[in-house]
Amino acid sequence: MKLSDLYWYRITPLHFLLWPISVLYGFFLTLKKLCYWLEILPSVKLPVTVIMIDSISVEDGSKTPLLLWLVDCLITQGYRPGIITRDNSDRPNLPHEITCESDTHSVDGKTFLLAHHCRASCPVWVGSDRIATAHALLSAHPECNIIICNGGMHYYQLERDVEIITVDFSAHSFGNGLLVPAGPLRINLNQLKKSDILVTNGKPDHPRDMSKWGKTYTMQLADEMVYNVLKPEIQQSVSCFKNKHLHIVTDANNSRWCFDLMQNKGLHAKLHSYAENHRFSQHEINLPEADAILMPEENALQCKKLANDKLWALPRKAWINNELLEIIIKKLENKN
Repeated sequence: MKLSDLYWYRITPLHFLLWPISVLYGFFLTLKKLCYWLEILPSVKLPVTVIMIDSISVEDGSKTPLLLWLVDCLITQGYRPGIITRDNSDRPNLPHEITCESDTHSVDGKTFLLAHHCRASCPVWVGSDRIATAHALLSAHPECNIIICNGGMHYYQLERDVEIITVDFSAHSFGNGLLVPAGPLRINLNQLKKSDILVTNGKPDHPRDMSKWGKTYTMQLADEMVYNVLKPEIQQSVSCFKNKHLHIVTDANNSRWCFDLMQNKGLHAKLHSYAENHRFSQHEINLPEADAILMPEENALQCKKLANDKLWALPRKAWINNELLEIIIKKLENKN
C-alpha cells in the first residue's frame, strides 16, 4: 500500500491540517495561470500543433490508454505525431528518445509502454524540460506535425492548442475528491468547465453536478484479452485462466486495478504487489508452481528479457465514441 492510500482515499483528522494547504495550492494554481494569461510570465509557442493530455488525478486516470488511442487515430488520419513526457525514473536526463530497444531499468514503465506501441510511427522523447524536449524531438524528426504532451496540465510555459483532461471516477483515481495534498486531485472540479475536452471513465460513486462542466466524452477501458510476452501473436481471453493455478504480479501503481480484475472476472489468483515503479528481478516472476503469470502490460514489457512462456501481458485499451475524434480533427484543421 502506498503512503498516500492512508489518507487520499478517506477523510481523517489529518485533513483538518491538509485541507487549508489544499486551498492555498488551488489559489497558487489560479494565480499562476492568470500570470501566463496576462503575459506577465513568458510562454513558448511551438511551430507545430500541441495537444496536451493530462488527468485531474495524480494517478494515471486512464490517461495512457487514451493517449495510445489518440496516436492510432491521428496516424490513421495522416498526421505524424510525436510524444514528449517527463520520465519518472531516478535518472536525471537531457532530452533523449525512448525506443523499444531502450534499457528498461532506466525507463519509466508507462514511457516504455508508449515506445513499444508507437515504435517508428510516433517517436517518444523524454526529458526534464518539456520545451527543450519538444525542440529536440522536432529537430530529430522534422516530419512530425503534432506534439502530444503527456502530462503538464499546469505547465503553462508551453502553449497548447488542444487540451484533453481525463476524469477517472474509479475509487483509486478520484479518491476522496479533494485537491492535493488532502486528496489525489490536481485541479478543482469547478475549473473543469474551462477545459477544452473532458474524457470520463466510469461513473461517480456519489451524485455530482456536471452540468457546468465542458463537453464530456465517455471512455470505456477493455481488459478482456491477454497476450504471451514471448509470443505476442498468441492471445487468450482472461476468462480462460479461471481454472488455472494463476499468479498476478504487479507494482503498486496497478495493484488496485489487478485486484478489481480478480473480483470482476472471478479469477482465483495469488496477487503479488511490489513497490511503486518496482524493477522486477528473475526470481519475482519465475514461479514454478504457477500455470500462468499475468502482469499489467507496462510491467510485463519490462520483464521481457526475464520472461518464460508462462508470462502473459494484460493490456488496457480505450474505446471512445467517434464523436471525440471528429472534434479533435476539427480543432486541428482550424489551427492550420
